[in-house]
Amino acid sequence: MAKDFARTDRIAEQIQRELAELIRLEVKDPRVRKVTLTGVTVTNDHAHAKVFYTSLDGDSPDLLLGLERAAGFLRSQLAHAMKLRITPQLHFVYDASVERGAHLSQLIDQAVASDKKD
Repeated sequence: MAKDFARTDRIAEQIQRELAELIRLEVKDPRVRKVTLTGVTVTNDHAHAKVFYTSLDGDSPDLLLGLERAAGFLRSQLAHAMKLRITPQLHFVYDASVERGAHLSQLIDQAVASDKKD
């Protein structure tokens, strides 16, 4: 019987929880304060983690620069909090799905409104 919940998935969820808490409480960079973590994927060897984020301000280069600058601090704090043998390198990737969803919702609302007029 295959495992329903792989170890890498559990590690990814724990990394997401820990990073969200660290960004909220520990990171002092104002560029990073308005970020929301939407997901984390970890490679099978646990050496790398893609951290997907979004922001109300959209994808700004300053936000990515702030996250990359804080990556070393965040990784060291993860190492203390999670007690993993290998703490993954953090790679930040902008997640545009929230913006796409809002745009599609707006288009649907416009289509429904125009149908009601006709």
